[in-house]
Amino acid sequence: MNIELMPPLMFGGMILFLVIGFPVAFSLAAVGLFFGFISIELGYFTTAYLFNLPLRIFGIIANDLLLSIPFFTLMGAILERCGLAEDLLEGTGQLFGKVPGGLAFAVILVGAVLGAITGTVAASVIAMGMISLPIMMRYGYDMRIATGVIAASGTITQLIPPSLVLIVLGDQLGKSVGDMYAGAIGPSILQVLLFLGFIAGVAIFAPHKMPPLPDEALTQRGPALYWRVAKGMVPSIVLIFLVLGTIFMGLATPTEAGAMGAVGAVGLAALNGRFTWPLLREAMSNTMRITAMVIFILIGATVFSLVFQGVDGGLWLEHLLAKLPGGQTGFLLFVNIFVFFLAFFLDFFEIAFIIVPLLAPVAAKMDINLVWFGVLLCINLQTSFMHPPFGFALFYLRGIAPKEVLSKDIYWGAVPWLLLQVLLVGVVILWPESVTYWLDKGTGVDPSTVTIDVPPPDMGEEPPPAF
Repeated sequence: MNIELMPPLMFGGMILFLVIGFPVAFSLAAVGLFFGFISIELGYFTTAYLFNLPLRIFGIIANDLLLSIPFFTLMGAILERCGLAEDLLEGTGQLFGKVPGGLAFAVILVGAVLGAITGTVAASVIAMGMISLPIMMRYGYDMRIATGVIAASGTITQLIPPSLVLIVLGDQLGKSVGDMYAGAIGPSILQVLLFLGFIAGVAIFAPHKMPPLPDEALTQRGPALYWRVAKGMVPSIVLIFLVLGTIFMGLATPTEAGAMGAVGAVGLAALNGRFTWPLLREAMSNTMRITAMVIFILIGATVFSLVFQGVDGGLWLEHLLAKLPGGQTGFLLFVNIFVFFLAFFLDFFEIAFIIVPLLAPVAAKMDINLVWFGVLLCINLQTSFMHPPFGFALFYLRGIAPKEVLSKDIYWGAVPWLLLQVLLVGVVILWPESVTYWLDKGTGVDPSTVTIDVPPPDMGEEPPPAF
């Protein structure tokens, strides 16, 4: 068998296992080991090549950057249960209650704030779904608008730092998490503005779908209302600065900031009088499950990628993508369409660990800014939470929604927001400065133009005598 046939066979075998429905981590490891043994028999590489596998697995376990994932997960799990979302959403909902679509505006704004302090979609969707969906149903909101805005507000979490997706993408692309966070600032703002603009448009042209709250629902007004909003916002802003500010200022690594965020989440829960040992134990159990899932997927992915590179899979993929018409533009269009459709079947962790390491070398050789490329993929990966059949945000919402909320309304309600996310992908492709503007510009000096003139030594003097 020709070695050139091995990469497409491996790729096809991986897709087959995933379509059948085997667990991703074990599918990747099985395909990698199977083709690894075949490659040894066919003489493509020796048994000694697979001795790299324990070293790569040890490198995963010893990666300090990945330690930030359980810290941020623990922080989000605690905040999901401590009542912060309730305070934020109820106060902000009262603040915008007199405006058509006021509750929807509140859900988007609070979703952005929760995204900046939790980093997890589940926490945002579940918290806001349980609080705001019954109110929206009670006061006559269109069901598709209500379910769509709740699910979409949760996916904002995937782009706004401290997003877990950005941590994983930074690790896979070999870029610092601080740069990934800085690059995501502009697109995060654009996404919130797009979502708010959509709600504003519906409020103007179809206000009957999002009626304002009646007077009897506005239980708080005046200074008391503002203080209630401040009570929820101020601790949140402090925690955001504690987590993100220390990273951007270079005072802490993402792992250290995640640890401080977890401690801050415990403090907020205690401040709200809702910290209990069962709450902490449940949050730690959830963190353990997610962390174990990530590690197993990483180990499976490294088995697959080691064998894939051993049979020149990187060169095969590079030649395949380099032949696409349109150069960089053609490559970016293909990658984003490919990731969009792959997200119908895989979640963001699986795509980040399987596909991104294969695409990154090709993007680098095409002189594509990898931070910009990573943020672009992060925006695209948000769609994996919103489109059927495996959109997790839709699953979370279906799990907590009342029985009278139809599943078809949840799925159809997600469509406009899905299109807005795709629109943001196009905006970032056409306007790269939305990402690169926020990055460190450096000194502005091209190192290749720097010359250092060293004067030759004066050879006229005799060297001192040696003793």
